[in-house]
Amino acid sequence: MKAVALTRYLPIDDPQSLVDVELPDPSAPTGHDLLVRVDAVSVNPVDTKVRSPKPQVEAQPKVLGYDAAGIVESIGDAVTAFKPGDRVYYSGDITRPGSNAQLQLVDSRLVGHAPNSLDQAQAAALPLTAITAWELLFQRMPYDSENGGQGKSLLTIAGAGGVGSIAIQLARRAGFTVIATASREDTIAWCRELGAHHVIDHRQPLGPQLSALGFETVDAALNLYDTNRYWKELGELLAPQGHVGLIVEPKDPVPLGDPYKFKCIGIHWEMMFGRPRFRTSDMDEQGRILQRIAQLIDAGELRGTHRETLGTINATNLREAHRRLESGTTIGKLVLAGW
Repeated sequence: MKAVALTRYLPIDDPQSLVDVELPDPSAPTGHDLLVRVDAVSVNPVDTKVRSPKPQVEAQPKVLGYDAAGIVESIGDAVTAFKPGDRVYYSGDITRPGSNAQLQLVDSRLVGHAPNSLDQAQAAALPLTAITAWELLFQRMPYDSENGGQGKSLLTIAGAGGVGSIAIQLARRAGFTVIATASREDTIAWCRELGAHHVIDHRQPLGPQLSALGFETVDAALNLYDTNRYWKELGELLAPQGHVGLIVEPKDPVPLGDPYKFKCIGIHWEMMFGRPRFRTSDMDEQGRILQRIAQLIDAGELRGTHRETLGTINATNLREAHRRLESGTTIGKLVLAGW
């Protein structure tokens, strides 16, 4: 089968950072596994972080990729929710070979039926970011997905990114007054299209901008960009007994005392690969989340976050997707489709 892989961890401008390879087809699925023929993939910051320069060398080609949409080829003997021919979408398991290959084995408990109203490229844009946003807002943080934001305000830093693009929609649907951050005309417009009530500039102090909108504090915040940069400011802006959600590991230590301690602010970490990596007893929750997201997409209550298809799935196009993500200027999700 065709695949894109690496053996060395190199800067993305090195042509050897990601290369086209031919690999043996995966073995037949057993247990909970599906064998999926991959039609489309999207690229996330985790792809670039795993690929980033490191001294080690892989003895065998390592296939990355964590978002995919495809067709089920065959199923393991413990699978009951899927059959060959089903359209599926998923983000998979970071400890197993990834989706940048024509065929992939994936645990069915992490998989959902793809939204009927989206094509394969559009569906591939959603899984990782949708699971991340849903788990963070409605499972790590103490808010109900249907009405948990009623009467509350939510600040979303980096609203135009992949996670922000779906988090804005989920939060608005749950009743939050959503304030997103963006700094360019196109990212501001994107956040407004997705339902943000207000958009402020994350390059400027947040407090005065919130105050001008009538918010002296916010009930909750999602910092989806730089934990260290906004740590002190969010501690000052969050209301007593507020909550902050985080997805980016801090580069330097962050103080956990005043104001976080004295305000009793809840600090919530999200890593969507946590359930599959540690084989938690509820790892099938990720499949249920994807099923719910598909229902909401098909009902018109959420919209997709696919922004651009860069071409077919090959090393050249994947390197370009990684390069754009590393620039920090992407909007929504970048997708590759077909072979």
